[in-house]
Amino acid sequence: MPMIKVELLRGRSVEQKREFAEVVTREASRILKCKPEGLDIVFIDIDRENWSNNGTLAIDKS
Repeated sequence: MPMIKVELLRGRSVEQKREFAEVVTREASRILKCKPEGLDIVFIDIDRENWSNNGTLAIDKS
């Protein structure tokens, strides 16, 4: 049973996550040759003060 973890900055809507889950489930199950009901996706929302890129916190970027 594959599990896909998606870490992203907090702020995406439920509708965005729903669409992402539908598309990724469809394509991952096709590519991985598994049943869609056997594939899990976990969204991990991360606050901007807990995410850094290139030495700068996301909260400090405009």
